[in-house]
Amino acid sequence: MAVVTKRIGTPGFPGTLGTRLVAETPAIELRGLSRHFGERVALRDVSVQVAARTTLAVLGRNGAGKSTLLRILATLLRPHSGEAIVLGERLPRGAFSIRAKVGFVGHEPLLYRDLDGRENLRYHARLRGIELHRVEELLAAVGMDGRAEDPVRLLSQGMVQRLAVCRAVLHEPQLLLLDEPRANLDPAASELLEPLIGRTARATRVLTSHDPRAALAEADLVLGLKDGRVAFLGEPGRLTGASLRSLYA
Repeated sequence: MAVVTKRIGTPGFPGTLGTRLVAETPAIELRGLSRHFGERVALRDVSVQVAARTTLAVLGRNGAGKSTLLRILATLLRPHSGEAIVLGERLPRGAFSIRAKVGFVGHEPLLYRDLDGRENLRYHARLRGIELHRVEELLAAVGMDGRAEDPVRLLSQGMVQRLAVCRAVLHEPQLLLLDEPRANLDPAASELLEPLIGRTARATRVLTSHDPRAALAEADLVLGLKDGRVAFLGEPGRLTGASLRSLYA
């Protein structure tokens, strides 16, 4: 398995900037990953390595394979070929172990529509053995404590999205998979979610966005997909305007 080297300060040398190299296992390592749906190829030969506690932005037009990639990382889909190692576990064999460490915000909120927000979050908390005060903390953090007893089916899409984020971070995951996480949110709601899913969330993040420039501002690494293939892989500053436009052409 490849490792990422990280330079850190060496203790025991007051007044100096002594350093030493440590090896750190990547949070995500994909090698030749492919997935198809019947005869349609969703991903073909995708390889990327993501260091722990960094952010990968996945860009590309609709149908490029972005959501398929996130669903594979979330263990909701199996790759048809290639290797996927997530948080030190090889997929699909280590899927059960990975699920306890991953938070996923997808196009579906994964909430019961006839239950209210508090009931939904308490249900997920009990499944994971999490103390219920965590639910109240999150409801207050996203400004939903005043609407927590309304059935999900009566809430606006933006409110449902806030609850979906609470569900995803309930167990303080090591890896956040964020598929359009700010969809349907107004600027004030987006700001409330920043401590939970933004750059300060203390987790490795993989995110997609319909606003590529906003995604680039958050990213440490960019993966550009076109028709399921890697069209760009590198630091945000290396993605030129022409290259960005070609991803969406």
